[in-house]
Amino acid sequence: MDPITLSFAVLRLDNGHRIWRNIAIAAALLLSFFQSATAQDWTQWRGPGRDGLVPATSAPSAWPESLRRLWRVEVGEGYASPIVSRGRVFVHGRRDPEEVVSAIDLAKGEINWQQRYAAPFQKNQYAVSMAKGPNATPLVLGDRLFTLGVTGVLSAWDIAKGSPLWTKDFSKTVVTSKLFCGTAASPLASGGLVVVQVGSDLHGGQMLALDPATGAQKWEWRGAGPGYASPVAIDVAGKLQIVMMTESSIVGLDAKSGVELWSTPFPDEWHENIVTPLWTGSHLVVSGTRQGTHGYTLQQANAKWQITEAWQNPDVAMYMSSPVFGDGLIYGHSSKRKGQFVALDAKTGLVRWSTEGRDGDHASVILTPSHVVYLTNGADLIVVRRATKTFEVERRYDVADAATWAMPVLLGRDILVRDATSLVRLTPGK
Repeated sequence: MDPITLSFAVLRLDNGHRIWRNIAIAAALLLSFFQSATAQDWTQWRGPGRDGLVPATSAPSAWPESLRRLWRVEVGEGYASPIVSRGRVFVHGRRDPEEVVSAIDLAKGEINWQQRYAAPFQKNQYAVSMAKGPNATPLVLGDRLFTLGVTGVLSAWDIAKGSPLWTKDFSKTVVTSKLFCGTAASPLASGGLVVVQVGSDLHGGQMLALDPATGAQKWEWRGAGPGYASPVAIDVAGKLQIVMMTESSIVGLDAKSGVELWSTPFPDEWHENIVTPLWTGSHLVVSGTRQGTHGYTLQQANAKWQITEAWQNPDVAMYMSSPVFGDGLIYGHSSKRKGQFVALDAKTGLVRWSTEGRDGDHASVILTPSHVVYLTNGADLIVVRRATKTFEVERRYDVADAATWAMPVLLGRDILVRDATSLVRLTPGK
């Protein structure tokens, strides 16, 4: 019996008996806890909508003057963002030469289960300052957790016990001649299937849709090798499409069949197409460190889909930072001037405001109902007011002792932050 049914049942039976009233209260509290845990779920890359938007239930009602550490857990190196589901945090890390998958109790900061597997990986010689991954953020779908390692090993785990359910090994297709840092595209849930992008510049790329229960392939697309960006599912005039970045193009696929609907060139000499595509409802926004930022429209004519460039802004070039959309604006972090925070008009690409520069090499960006939140690689968490004519900071916090490249997770009043080797939960107070 669910908590709502139980609470009403015992209230009807309550003829002054305290025990039934207590059971009703307990059921209501259980329901409240269930709703709270569900509201805090952040089950994939960039959150519930895969767009960096934080639900009101997960945003703080007010930003505190200071933050303190509630707990800290060592999880290994890597750039995969933490995700949250059913009162647990799931993190994919590395203790070379193994990759480690951890499930952590959200309230206590205790490891519930942990799994390891061999993942020997040789980076490209030019990627000297980068860790060996993993880069892709895990995905929770139903009662399963999915991880995609730096070498292209896709694993399904039982979310409760951590038991391995099935594995697909694509490591033979991953080379680092130009894909310096290995597999990076985070798994995507679409139509009840798990969609992954694997491959490399030498062997070409694959987009695969798999049955989450068995790993059985449902459809496949083959083409150019991947960049580093994660694919997204978007609704265009009632047509569900999967948009992905390859090493040299933007591609749209039919989400049900994997059939290619459209593509357009987006070349980069180092194959560094890293930024997650952003759909505003009318424009597809894509950016690159050498290409600048572009807005496209998608239309169907004579039973064929067409992508048309609507605007471009070469002076705003996003490198590893994926933007968010709100207030008719694209909020992001440009690599120009050694790092700038920017807001662009989503329909024209014109700059609404930008900072002077020297704001860091990278910033994860998320959007709450009232604020834009940036987490720089220098562990600077900056809370900025939305819908303003200038860059207006409300709060600024130092949140870690090491580099913070992964996206944070808001838990109402608390925040999860992953640094170079650990995961930290922060709460208001000194």
